[in-house]
Amino acid sequence: MEELVFLGSAMSDIRFPEMRHEMVRAVKALADPAYQWSAWIRRELPPGEYDEFTHRIHILCDDTQVLEDPDAAIGTYLRSQKEVNAMRCLAQAIDSLFDELGTDLSDEEYLRAPGWTAIVDAAGAALSTLRANG
Repeated sequence: MEELVFLGSAMSDIRFPEMRHEMVRAVKALADPAYQWSAWIRRELPPGEYDEFTHRIHILCDDTQVLEDPDAAIGTYLRSQKEVNAMRCLAQAIDSLFDELGTDLSDEEYLRAPGWTAIVDAAGAALSTLRANG
């Protein structure tokens, strides 16, 4: 049987490699303030494409539940305890912001919040860990 290769890395140890890819894309978006302002606020995306903070949260919380229970995601979307720990830190940063501000603000209001940098930093660290593991 041919081994599935995805983004240059063997993905046979992950049950849902396509969703891992979407998860990584969501983390990447959270780690990139320039992209956030361009895509989420100014809507500078190619025709037919759409993105926003809420969409990225839905991927990480609802679609994959990787932020809700990172330990349960090993083998499904995550490869290691390092990835679990990185995603747990990201979840804590997002939860802290939501605890402070609620969940009904606009993307721009979240991006301007003092706590937003903690999300960007945690996402950047998580992205580095995810990329290091393929």
